[in-house]
Amino acid sequence: MAVTPRSTSAAAGSKRAAESKSQRASAAAPKATGTRKTAGTRKAARSRALGADLGLSTDDLLEMYRLVGLARAVDERMWILNRAGRIPFVISGQGHEGAQVGVTWALEKGKDWVAPFYRSIATCLTFGMSPRDIMTAQYATASDPSSGGRQMPGHYGSHAHNLVSVSSPVATQLLHAVGLALAAKIRKTGQVALTIMGEGSSNQGDVHEGLNFAAIHKLPFIFIVENNGYAISVPLARQVAGSSVAGRAAGYGIPGVTVDGSDVLACYAAAREAVARARAGDGPSLIECKVTRLTGHSSDDQQTKYRTEEELAADRSLDPVPKFREQLVEAGILTPDAEARIDGAIKDAVHDATEYAESQPDPQPSTAMKWVYAEEWPSEGPPAWGLGETRGPTDEGSGPTGEDAGRTDQDAGPLAESAR
Repeated sequence: MAVTPRSTSAAAGSKRAAESKSQRASAAAPKATGTRKTAGTRKAARSRALGADLGLSTDDLLEMYRLVGLARAVDERMWILNRAGRIPFVISGQGHEGAQVGVTWALEKGKDWVAPFYRSIATCLTFGMSPRDIMTAQYATASDPSSGGRQMPGHYGSHAHNLVSVSSPVATQLLHAVGLALAAKIRKTGQVALTIMGEGSSNQGDVHEGLNFAAIHKLPFIFIVENNGYAISVPLARQVAGSSVAGRAAGYGIPGVTVDGSDVLACYAAAREAVARARAGDGPSLIECKVTRLTGHSSDDQQTKYRTEEELAADRSLDPVPKFREQLVEAGILTPDAEARIDGAIKDAVHDATEYAESQPDPQPSTAMKWVYAEEWPSEGPPAWGLGETRGPTDEGSGPTGEDAGRTDQDAGPLAESAR
Protein backbone atom coordinates (compact mmCIF):
# COMPACT_ATOMS: atom_id res chain seq x y z
CA MET A 1 0.00 0.00 0.00
CA ALA A 2 1.26 3.38 -1.01
CA VAL A 3 2.16 5.86 1.74
CA THR A 4 0.91 9.40 1.25
CA PRO A 5 3.30 12.28 1.81
CA ARG A 6 1.34 13.23 4.97
CA SER A 7 1.81 9.76 6.47
CA THR A 8 5.52 9.86 5.66
CA SER A 9 5.91 13.20 7.42
CA ALA A 10 4.08 11.95 10.49
CA ALA A 11 6.22 8.82 10.66
CA ALA A 12 9.36 10.85 10.31
CA GLY A 13 8.18 13.19 13.04
CA SER A 14 7.43 10.32 15.35
CA LYS A 15 10.87 8.82 14.68
CA ARG A 16 12.60 12.12 15.41
CA ALA A 17 10.61 12.51 18.60
CA ALA A 18 11.52 9.00 19.73
CA GLU A 19 15.19 9.57 18.92
CA SER A 20 15.14 12.90 20.78
CA LYS A 21 13.55 11.29 23.84
CA SER A 22 16.10 8.47 23.74
CA GLN A 23 18.95 10.95 23.47
CA ARG A 24 17.61 12.95 26.40
CA ALA A 25 17.33 9.79 28.49
CA SER A 26 20.84 8.71 27.49
CA ALA A 27 22.21 12.13 28.35
CA ALA A 28 20.44 12.14 31.72
CA ALA A 29 21.70 8.71 32.82
CA PRO A 30 25.45 9.44 32.62
CA LYS A 31 24.85 12.77 34.35
CA ALA A 32 23.23 11.07 37.35
CA THR A 33 25.93 8.43 37.45
CA GLY A 34 28.56 11.13 37.19
CA THR A 35 27.06 12.96 40.18
CA ARG A 36 27.28 9.83 42.33
CA LYS A 37 30.87 9.19 41.28
CA THR A 38 31.81 12.81 41.99
CA ALA A 39 30.44 12.61 45.55
CA GLY A 40 32.42 9.44 46.19
CA THR A 41 35.48 10.96 44.58
CA ARG A 42 35.17 14.05 46.74
CA LYS A 43 35.01 11.91 49.88
CA ALA A 44 38.07 9.92 48.83
CA ALA A 45 39.88 13.15 47.95
CA ARG A 46 39.15 14.60 51.40
CA SER A 47 40.50 11.42 52.98
CA ARG A 48 43.66 11.60 50.89
CA ALA A 49 44.02 15.36 51.36
CA LEU A 50 43.92 15.43 55.17
CA GLY A 51 47.52 15.20 56.29
CA ALA A 52 48.82 14.33 52.82
CA ASP A 53 50.73 17.60 52.53
CA LEU A 54 52.45 16.65 55.80
CA GLY A 55 53.34 13.15 54.67
CA LEU A 56 50.79 11.53 57.00
CA SER A 57 48.93 8.40 55.95
CA THR A 58 45.48 7.26 57.04
CA ASP A 59 47.13 4.80 59.42
CA ASP A 60 49.22 7.63 60.91
CA LEU A 61 46.13 9.73 61.53
CA LEU A 62 44.22 6.86 63.15
CA GLU A 63 47.17 6.06 65.41
CA MET A 64 47.47 9.72 66.41
CA TYR A 65 43.76 9.72 67.25
CA ARG A 66 44.19 6.55 69.30
CA LEU A 67 46.98 8.17 71.31
CA VAL A 68 44.95 11.32 71.94
CA GLY A 69 42.03 9.20 73.15
CA LEU A 70 44.24 6.86 75.17
CA ALA A 71 45.91 9.74 77.01
CA ARG A 72 42.50 11.18 77.89
CA ALA A 73 41.18 7.82 79.09
CA VAL A 74 44.26 7.14 81.26
CA ASP A 75 43.98 10.65 82.69
CA GLU A 76 40.29 10.22 83.53
CA ARG A 77 40.99 6.88 85.20
CA MET A 78 43.68 8.54 87.34
CA TRP A 79 41.12 11.04 88.66
CA ILE A 80 38.69 8.24 89.53
CA LEU A 81 41.43 6.37 91.39
CA ASN A 82 42.43 9.52 93.25
CA ARG A 83 38.86 10.24 94.36
CA ALA A 84 38.54 6.60 95.42
CA GLY A 85 41.61 6.94 97.62
CA ARG A 86 43.74 4.56 95.57
CA ILE A 87 46.40 7.06 94.42
CA PRO A 88 47.45 10.22 96.26
CA PHE A 89 47.74 12.90 93.60
CA VAL A 90 46.89 13.72 89.98
CA ILE A 91 48.28 16.48 87.82
CA SER A 92 46.27 16.35 84.64
CA GLY A 93 47.02 16.77 80.95
CA GLN A 94 43.40 17.08 79.83
CA GLY A 95 43.24 19.70 77.08
CA HIS A 96 46.94 19.30 76.25
CA GLU A 97 46.72 15.93 74.46
CA GLY A 98 46.37 17.24 70.90
CA ALA A 99 49.47 19.40 71.11
CA GLN A 100 51.48 16.67 72.78
CA VAL A 101 50.66 13.96 70.25
CA GLY A 102 51.12 16.31 67.28
CA VAL A 103 54.49 17.62 68.45
CA THR A 104 55.91 14.28 69.57
CA TRP A 105 54.87 12.52 66.35
CA ALA A 106 57.45 14.63 64.50
CA LEU A 107 60.32 13.09 66.49
CA GLU A 108 62.07 9.78 65.84
CA LYS A 109 61.37 7.26 68.59
CA GLY A 110 64.40 5.43 69.88
CA LYS A 111 66.73 8.13 68.57
CA ASP A 112 65.70 11.60 69.72
CA TRP A 113 65.36 12.76 73.33
CA VAL A 114 62.49 14.32 75.26
CA ALA A 115 62.62 16.05 78.64
CA PRO A 116 58.89 16.12 79.55
CA PHE A 117 56.98 17.86 82.33
CA TYR A 118 54.32 16.73 84.74
CA ARG A 119 51.40 17.07 82.27
CA SER A 120 53.18 15.05 79.55
CA ILE A 121 51.00 11.93 79.65
CA ALA A 122 50.27 11.98 75.90
CA THR A 123 53.89 12.89 75.12
CA CYS A 124 55.20 9.88 77.02
CA LEU A 125 52.64 7.51 75.49
CA THR A 126 53.44 8.75 71.98
CA PHE A 127 57.17 8.35 72.60
CA GLY A 128 56.90 4.74 73.71
CA MET A 129 55.73 4.45 77.32
CA SER A 130 52.72 2.22 77.97
CA PRO A 131 49.59 2.80 80.05
CA ARG A 132 51.09 0.35 82.55
CA ASP A 133 54.18 2.56 82.82
CA ILE A 134 52.04 5.63 83.47
CA MET A 135 49.82 3.90 86.01
CA THR A 136 52.64 2.30 88.02
CA ALA A 137 54.10 5.79 88.40
CA GLN A 138 50.82 6.90 89.98
CA TYR A 139 50.91 3.97 92.39
CA ALA A 140 54.68 4.36 93.04
CA THR A 141 55.25 0.63 92.68
CA ALA A 142 58.62 -1.10 92.75
CA SER A 143 58.17 -1.89 89.05
CA ASP A 144 57.55 1.76 88.09
CA PRO A 145 60.01 2.46 85.23
CA SER A 146 60.05 6.19 85.95
CA SER A 147 61.74 5.89 89.34
CA GLY A 148 61.00 2.57 91.02
CA GLY A 149 58.42 4.27 93.22
CA ARG A 150 60.73 7.04 94.41
CA GLN A 151 59.28 10.03 92.56
CA MET A 152 55.90 11.61 93.21
CA PRO A 153 53.12 10.93 90.66
CA GLY A 154 53.48 12.72 87.34
CA HIS A 155 57.27 12.56 87.27
CA TYR A 156 57.56 10.37 84.20
CA GLY A 157 60.74 9.09 82.60
CA SER A 158 62.07 6.06 80.76
CA HIS A 159 65.67 5.21 80.03
CA ALA A 160 64.46 2.70 77.44
CA HIS A 161 62.60 5.41 75.51
CA ASN A 162 64.97 8.40 75.87
CA LEU A 163 62.58 10.20 78.21
CA VAL A 164 64.48 12.17 80.87
CA SER A 165 62.98 11.86 84.36
CA VAL A 166 60.99 14.92 85.44
CA SER A 167 62.35 17.02 88.32
CA SER A 168 60.12 18.81 90.82
CA PRO A 169 61.79 22.23 90.31
CA VAL A 170 60.05 23.60 87.20
CA ALA A 171 62.06 24.56 84.10
CA THR A 172 65.18 22.63 85.07
CA GLN A 173 64.39 20.17 82.28
CA LEU A 174 65.30 22.79 79.69
CA LEU A 175 68.93 22.74 80.85
CA HIS A 176 68.93 18.94 80.68
CA ALA A 177 67.59 18.98 77.13
CA VAL A 178 70.07 21.63 75.99
CA GLY A 179 72.86 19.48 77.43
CA LEU A 180 71.58 16.51 75.44
CA ALA A 181 71.48 18.66 72.30
CA LEU A 182 75.06 19.76 72.90
CA ALA A 183 76.17 16.13 73.26
CA ALA A 184 74.32 15.21 70.06
CA LYS A 185 76.09 17.98 68.15
CA ILE A 186 79.53 17.07 69.50
CA ARG A 187 79.01 13.38 68.75
CA LYS A 188 77.36 14.07 65.36
CA THR A 189 74.55 11.62 66.12
CA GLY A 190 71.84 13.50 64.24
CA GLN A 191 69.64 13.45 67.33
CA VAL A 192 67.26 16.21 68.37
CA ALA A 193 66.44 17.10 71.99
CA LEU A 194 63.06 18.55 72.88
CA THR A 195 61.70 19.85 76.15
CA ILE A 196 58.24 20.92 77.25
CA MET A 197 56.80 23.10 80.00
CA GLY A 198 53.94 25.45 80.76
CA GLU A 199 54.03 29.19 80.21
CA GLY A 200 54.39 29.80 83.96
CA SER A 201 57.61 27.79 84.06
CA SER A 202 58.92 29.65 81.00
CA ASN A 203 59.53 32.68 83.23
CA GLN A 204 62.30 30.93 85.15
CA GLY A 205 65.93 32.03 84.76
CA ASP A 206 66.94 28.55 83.59
CA VAL A 207 64.97 29.18 80.40
CA HIS A 208 66.98 32.26 79.45
CA GLU A 209 70.26 30.55 80.27
CA GLY A 210 69.43 27.46 78.23
CA LEU A 211 67.93 29.25 75.21
CA ASN A 212 70.81 31.70 75.02
CA PHE A 213 73.36 28.85 75.07
CA ALA A 214 71.41 26.77 72.53
CA ALA A 215 71.08 29.72 70.15
CA ILE A 216 74.75 30.70 70.36
CA HIS A 217 75.90 27.16 69.55
CA LYS A 218 73.08 26.37 67.09
CA LEU A 219 72.13 23.23 68.96
CA PRO A 220 69.55 20.71 67.67
CA PHE A 221 67.05 21.75 70.33
CA ILE A 222 63.30 22.45 70.37
CA PHE A 223 61.53 24.31 73.16
CA ILE A 224 57.79 23.64 73.48
CA VAL A 225 55.61 25.84 75.69
CA GLU A 226 52.12 24.49 76.34
CA ASN A 227 50.37 27.72 77.25
CA ASN A 228 47.07 26.99 79.01
CA GLY A 229 46.71 30.50 80.38
CA TYR A 230 47.28 29.71 84.04
CA ALA A 231 50.26 29.14 86.31
CA ILE A 232 48.23 27.30 88.95
CA SER A 233 45.80 30.17 89.71
CA VAL A 234 47.79 33.08 88.22
CA PRO A 235 46.40 34.18 84.82
CA LEU A 236 48.59 34.84 81.80
CA ALA A 237 48.39 38.64 82.06
CA ARG A 238 50.02 38.53 85.50
CA GLN A 239 52.84 36.16 84.60
CA VAL A 240 53.94 36.78 80.98
CA ALA A 241 54.82 40.32 79.93
CA GLY A 242 53.63 41.03 76.40
CA SER A 243 51.34 37.96 76.56
CA SER A 244 53.45 35.97 74.05
CA VAL A 245 56.13 33.44 74.94
CA ALA A 246 56.91 32.82 71.26
CA GLY A 247 57.69 36.52 70.87
CA ARG A 248 60.71 36.10 73.13
CA ALA A 249 62.44 33.93 70.51
CA ALA A 250 63.43 37.03 68.52
CA GLY A 251 65.73 38.06 71.36
CA TYR A 252 67.77 34.91 70.77
CA GLY A 253 67.69 35.14 66.99
CA ILE A 254 65.69 31.93 66.61
CA PRO A 255 62.23 31.19 65.11
CA GLY A 256 59.28 31.50 67.46
CA VAL A 257 55.80 30.42 66.35
CA THR A 258 52.41 30.24 68.02
CA VAL A 259 50.01 27.44 67.06
CA ASP A 260 46.53 26.33 68.03
CA GLY A 261 47.21 23.60 70.57
CA SER A 262 43.83 21.98 69.93
CA ASP A 263 44.78 21.40 66.28
CA VAL A 264 46.80 18.17 66.20
CA LEU A 265 47.97 18.59 62.60
CA ALA A 266 48.96 22.25 63.05
CA CYS A 267 51.12 21.24 66.02
CA TYR A 268 52.65 18.41 63.99
CA ALA A 269 53.41 20.77 61.09
CA ALA A 270 55.18 23.27 63.37
CA ALA A 271 57.20 20.55 65.10
CA ARG A 272 58.08 18.87 61.80
CA GLU A 273 59.58 22.10 60.52
CA ALA A 274 61.50 22.64 63.78
CA VAL A 275 62.88 19.08 63.68
CA ALA A 276 64.03 19.52 60.08
CA ARG A 277 65.72 22.78 61.01
CA ALA A 278 67.46 21.19 64.00
CA ARG A 279 68.72 18.18 62.01
CA ALA A 280 70.03 20.49 59.28
CA GLY A 281 72.24 22.26 61.81
CA ASP A 282 70.26 25.52 61.76
CA GLY A 283 69.75 25.65 65.52
CA PRO A 284 66.87 25.72 67.99
CA SER A 285 63.21 26.71 67.64
CA LEU A 286 60.52 27.82 70.08
CA ILE A 287 56.92 26.67 69.61
CA GLU A 288 54.13 28.04 71.78
CA CYS A 289 51.06 25.79 71.70
CA LYS A 290 47.93 27.56 72.93
CA VAL A 291 46.12 24.79 74.81
CA THR A 292 43.28 24.66 77.28
CA ARG A 293 43.33 23.34 80.84
CA LEU A 294 40.12 21.37 81.34
CA THR A 295 40.76 20.52 85.00
CA GLY A 296 42.20 22.27 88.01
CA HIS A 297 45.96 22.63 88.24
CA SER A 298 45.97 19.33 90.13
CA SER A 299 43.71 17.13 92.22
CA ASP A 300 44.40 19.51 95.13
CA ASP A 301 43.14 22.59 93.26
CA GLN A 302 39.58 23.91 92.82
CA GLN A 303 39.70 26.16 89.81
CA THR A 304 36.10 27.36 90.19
CA LYS A 305 37.42 29.63 92.95
CA TYR A 306 39.31 31.77 90.43
CA ARG A 307 37.69 31.01 87.05
CA THR A 308 34.15 31.84 85.98
CA GLU A 309 31.73 29.26 84.62
CA GLU A 310 31.59 31.20 81.35
CA GLU A 311 35.36 30.92 80.95
CA LEU A 312 35.33 27.22 81.74
CA ALA A 313 32.51 26.61 79.24
CA ALA A 314 34.47 28.45 76.54
CA ASP A 315 37.52 26.32 77.31
CA ARG A 316 35.51 23.11 76.97
CA SER A 317 34.68 24.11 73.41
CA LEU A 318 38.43 23.93 72.65
CA ASP A 319 38.79 20.31 73.75
CA PRO A 320 41.18 18.66 71.24
CA VAL A 321 39.67 15.16 71.52
CA PRO A 322 36.24 15.82 69.94
CA LYS A 323 37.81 18.37 67.58
CA PHE A 324 40.25 15.82 66.14
CA ARG A 325 37.53 13.18 66.00
CA GLU A 326 35.23 15.48 64.00
CA GLN A 327 38.07 16.31 61.63
CA LEU A 328 38.77 12.64 60.93
CA VAL A 329 35.10 11.72 60.57
CA GLU A 330 34.53 14.57 58.12
CA ALA A 331 37.48 13.34 56.04
CA GLY A 332 36.06 9.82 55.97
CA ILE A 333 39.07 8.44 57.84
CA LEU A 334 37.49 7.61 61.21
CA THR A 335 34.74 5.21 60.15
CA PRO A 336 32.26 3.74 62.65
CA ASP A 337 34.13 0.42 62.54
CA ALA A 338 37.51 2.07 63.09
CA GLU A 339 36.16 4.15 65.96
CA ALA A 340 34.61 1.13 67.67
CA ARG A 341 37.87 -0.79 67.31
CA ILE A 342 39.93 2.08 68.77
CA ASP A 343 37.51 2.71 71.62
CA GLY A 344 37.53 -0.96 72.57
CA ALA A 345 41.33 -1.13 72.53
CA ILE A 346 41.57 1.98 74.71
CA LYS A 347 39.16 0.60 77.31
CA ASP A 348 41.05 -2.69 77.45
CA ALA A 349 44.40 -0.90 77.82
CA VAL A 350 43.17 1.30 80.68
CA HIS A 351 41.61 -1.62 82.56
CA ASP A 352 44.75 -3.69 82.07
CA ALA A 353 47.01 -0.87 83.30
CA THR A 354 44.89 -0.35 86.40
CA GLU A 355 44.77 -4.02 87.32
CA TYR A 356 48.49 -4.40 86.67
CA ALA A 357 49.41 -1.43 88.86
CA GLU A 358 47.10 -2.64 91.63
CA SER A 359 48.87 -6.01 91.61
CA GLN A 360 52.43 -4.66 91.83
CA PRO A 361 54.35 -4.59 95.14
CA ASP A 362 55.55 -1.43 96.83
CA PRO A 363 59.30 -0.77 97.03
CA GLN A 364 61.03 -2.28 100.06
CA PRO A 365 61.80 0.44 102.67
CA SER A 366 65.29 -1.02 103.05
CA THR A 367 66.06 0.08 99.46
CA ALA A 368 65.12 3.74 99.95
CA MET A 369 68.68 4.94 99.45
CA LYS A 370 69.37 2.77 96.43
CA TRP A 371 70.11 4.81 93.28
CA VAL A 372 70.28 7.93 95.46
CA TYR A 373 73.79 7.63 96.90
CA ALA A 374 76.83 5.77 95.60
CA GLU A 375 76.57 2.14 96.57
CA GLU A 376 80.31 2.02 97.18
CA TRP A 377 80.24 3.95 100.44
CA PRO A 378 83.57 5.84 101.01
CA SER A 379 84.20 4.58 104.55
CA GLU A 380 84.96 1.39 106.43
CA GLY A 381 81.32 0.66 107.12
CA PRO A 382 77.93 1.48 105.58
CA PRO A 383 75.88 4.42 106.86
CA ALA A 384 73.50 3.84 109.74
CA TRP A 385 70.45 3.88 107.48
CA GLY A 386 71.87 1.18 105.20
CA LEU A 387 72.41 1.12 101.49
CA GLY A 388 69.67 -1.29 100.52
CA GLU A 389 70.17 -4.34 98.35
CA THR A 390 73.30 -4.34 96.24
CA ARG A 391 74.73 -6.76 93.72
CA GLY A 392 78.34 -7.76 94.09
CA PRO A 393 80.45 -9.45 91.43
CA THR A 394 79.50 -12.87 92.79
CA ASP A 395 75.77 -12.14 92.56
CA GLU A 396 75.55 -11.43 88.84
CA GLY A 397 75.02 -15.05 87.89
CA SER A 398 72.26 -15.60 90.43
CA GLY A 399 69.91 -12.94 89.04
CA PRO A 400 68.01 -10.18 90.86
CA THR A 401 66.26 -10.63 94.17
CA GLY A 402 63.59 -8.83 96.16
CA GLU A 403 61.83 -6.01 94.33
CA ASP A 404 64.04 -6.60 91.25
CA ALA A 405 62.79 -10.16 90.75
CA GLY A 406 61.25 -10.75 87.36
CA ARG A 407 62.30 -7.37 86.01
CA THR A 408 64.29 -6.82 82.86
CA ASP A 409 66.47 -3.82 82.07
CA GLN A 410 63.67 -2.48 79.89
CA ASP A 411 61.22 -2.79 82.78
CA ALA A 412 63.61 -1.04 85.13
CA GLY A 413 64.22 1.86 82.75
CA PRO A 414 66.71 4.35 84.17
CA LEU A 415 67.27 2.18 87.21
CA ALA A 416 68.95 -0.59 85.22
CA GLU A 417 71.66 1.68 83.88
CA SER A 418 72.50 3.24 87.24
CA ALA A 419 72.50 -0.13 89.00
CA ARG A 420 75.28 -1.49 86.78
